[in-house]
Amino acid sequence: MTEKRANETQDAAEVSETELREMKVDELRREAKDKNISGASGMRKEELVKEVGDARSGGATADHPDSGAEDLGAGPDGGRIRHGKDSSSSLKYSQEVTSTEDEPEREGRSLATTHHQVIRQWAEERGGAPATVEGTGHGDQLGVLRIDFGGEDSNLRRVSWEEWFNTFDGRGLNFIYQEQRTDGTQSNFFRLENPEREDD
Repeated sequence: MTEKRANETQDAAEVSETELREMKVDELRREAKDKNISGASGMRKEELVKEVGDARSGGATADHPDSGAEDLGAGPDGGRIRHGKDSSSSLKYSQEVTSTEDEPEREGRSLATTHHQVIRQWAEERGGAPATVEGTGHGDQLGVLRIDFGGEDSNLRRVSWEEWFNTFDGRGLNFIYQEQRTDGTQSNFFRLENPEREDD
């Protein structure tokens, strides 16, 4: 009896996966969003199929790796872009993101935000951690802010998200980034911009 039930469950999972593979990426992302799967906008089709399949079978949403991360909220500007005399054209043509629920209008779209949880979620989905460039700080102040993706850059020193965002907000920075490249693959592109002083 138990074996039969296990086989039925496996058959149902295979049917579900076949159905999911026939869906378009946008449809999968919509369903992932409905099921509160974080980071769906940056996933490839195979990852979406797995995550949505797990969620349909009652698995992953409660145990999703991001669910344990402390929600940092929006920050002092509610996620809204900061404007100033030195705002770049990149910022002008970027889609503003003010919530973790916002999706890019299209693949490869340039995005901009000051939303703390959006930035943290984006970084952690890519294995990134908050960091500063060694030797660029003064006293207790952090130097140039970066996201450390674990590469070869030995000049980076990891810091806490609290330190990173205190500096980010103190300098009035914007976070300009991409979820995917134009070919739909995940992008690690980001840059920080001070709209009052473009070279910072």
